[in-house]
Amino acid sequence: MTEPNVLASDHRKLRKSRDVRINIFFFLVFSLFVALIVRLGIIQIVQGEEFSKEVSKTEADYASLPAPRGKMVDRYNRVVVDNKSLPAITYTVDKTTKAEDKIKTAKKLAEYISYDAEFLMEELKDRDLKDYWLAANPEEAKKLLSKNEVELEPSETYKRQVERVPDEAVEKMKASSAQQELAYIYTRFSSGYQYEPQIVKSTNLKDREIAAVAEHLEELPGVDVITDWDRSYPYGDYLRTIFGGITTSEQGILQSREDFYTVRGYDRNERVGKSYLEYQYEDYLNPRKAKIEYISDNNGEIVSEEVIDEGQRGKDLKLSFDMELQMKVEEIIEEELLRAGRRHTLMDRVFVVMMDPYQGDVLAMVGKQLDPDNRSEVLDYAYGAFTTQYEAGSTVKGATVLAGYQDGMPHGQTYYDAPIKLKGTPEKKSYSAYPLGLMTDLSALQESSNVYMFFVAMKIAEINYVKNGPFHATAEDFQKLRNYFMQFGLGVPTGIDLPRESSGLQNPPDEPGKLLDISIGQFDTYTPLQLAQYVSVIANGGYRIQPRIVTSIHEPVEGSELGPIIVDKKPEILNKVNNTASDIERVQQGFKLVVTSGTAEGKFTHDVAGKTGTSETAYYGVKRAYWGTETNNLNFVGYYPSEHPQVAFSVVVPWVSNDSDPINKTIANRVVEAYVELQKKYVTTTEIENKKK
Repeated sequence: MTEPNVLASDHRKLRKSRDVRINIFFFLVFSLFVALIVRLGIIQIVQGEEFSKEVSKTEADYASLPAPRGKMVDRYNRVVVDNKSLPAITYTVDKTTKAEDKIKTAKKLAEYISYDAEFLMEELKDRDLKDYWLAANPEEAKKLLSKNEVELEPSETYKRQVERVPDEAVEKMKASSAQQELAYIYTRFSSGYQYEPQIVKSTNLKDREIAAVAEHLEELPGVDVITDWDRSYPYGDYLRTIFGGITTSEQGILQSREDFYTVRGYDRNERVGKSYLEYQYEDYLNPRKAKIEYISDNNGEIVSEEVIDEGQRGKDLKLSFDMELQMKVEEIIEEELLRAGRRHTLMDRVFVVMMDPYQGDVLAMVGKQLDPDNRSEVLDYAYGAFTTQYEAGSTVKGATVLAGYQDGMPHGQTYYDAPIKLKGTPEKKSYSAYPLGLMTDLSALQESSNVYMFFVAMKIAEINYVKNGPFHATAEDFQKLRNYFMQFGLGVPTGIDLPRESSGLQNPPDEPGKLLDISIGQFDTYTPLQLAQYVSVIANGGYRIQPRIVTSIHEPVEGSELGPIIVDKKPEILNKVNNTASDIERVQQGFKLVVTSGTAEGKFTHDVAGKTGTSETAYYGVKRAYWGTETNNLNFVGYYPSEHPQVAFSVVVPWVSNDSDPINKTIANRVVEAYVELQKKYVTTTEIENKKK
């Protein structure tokens, strides 16, 4: 009987233990439910709004579309640099775009467009080919890394992969035009920022390519056909080198000015001015690009896009050039250069600069050069007028006489023109075979006496001439004479609004006697533009005016008219020479005598005043085998008319075989004739227009 009681007691104990465990389990379950409910409450009530915002979070990104640069017009509002629209194929990357997406689209796009082999050879770098190979061969790219390297920073792993791309793979791609095209397209796809359309092809884009791409846009995600722009030149190649060039979208911003562009918000693939006016006035010519806002959701999908700025063409430049005069002078120079090139085997270039002596406006800037490989072809070399320098010869004698006046020399000072003999140096004399005799300041300019200028230089240096005696000119004496010349713009930058201007060359004073050579333009060298500025000082009564190409900058407007002026570039006086009005008038009188009865007598059909200049020099042009050959620079500086001048000009003809050729005077006369005839035309045109009104 005791055994059943024991079993009952055990059973009760077991049931009680089970009930406890069940209660504990239910309690735990209840606690978990309570915790879950509390957590859900916190999420919904306390953090609900925050999580709701995160779910519906969107992000705004911005992209720019190309807009044309500002135009350029000449002084008579004739458009000389314009824009033309042209189609372009672009590719835009968004946040969801992956490398494999680019590869897939590139292969599809390559079916509809193609590139010239020479273009690809020039544009594609080995790094571009390696980048494409890594993207196109992801599995093989992984094998280039060890297990430990895989865990490095992505930038470091990619760097190592690029270094390890097999050379044979690169060479294989170079041998395949199809692979090169794919690599180039992929490079263009990857060249910019997200949402920033990248130009894939615009140059040499054929109609059939445009049509094919436009027809298959649904198969080409990210690809589009847009209207782009390029520069156009209504006057052809005239002044193209001075207008300057712009980079391509492939080239983008200039690395040498990266900071300049970065602070101004440029895109890396943006086209910018790379030379001369386009470069100098980049801040104004650069357009305000159209701006698009892209709204994307949390998954990177674009939910909306909106044009928030339609953009604006760059500012327009009004230039000082008279394009009709420029074209006429270029024709004259080409004719004379080709004609003289047959007589003088080393002469290969001619320069003419014409400017308003009071305003500083450069009316024409011409430089022409014979093609070294074909001397019957003429190349444009306009920028050489302010980037290259030559011995100016006697054209500088006006500055020498005016320097003498500043140093105390009286008007009418006389010196006897006969050969000068200094100890240890060759005889120095004027150009003629016989002494010119007693010279005044006026006759010295009229007859171009070298000896007279030697005496002026010696007076400035406080050196007394003793026949066969020593000559002790110091470095200070050289600098003193040069300082006088600098007042006229000789040996210093003119200040023209163009980059890369040369200030000429001041040779080291290795021999004391070279001081005398400076006084006759046979030692230091000057640019054709410096000579035009110098003669303008004499023409306008003693003021050194800064030459200018851009006279005003305008807001862009529709149509052919110029918009409102935003920058009015007033003429700027750089300095006044330390001469009296009567000093200047005295030299003006001497310049007039040069043309009426002196070294340029009978060479001009109009009322010109000026100074001839022949410099004996050694050839140092493109034919290196002939360096050191004795030649002559034939030059002329002048202004028209002799009273109240309208135009000042310089003519520089380097490396002529002999000094008897009057090419410098012939050119000077012809360009003045061209100027006079155009002024008649302009006056007549104005009168007709006024009568119509």
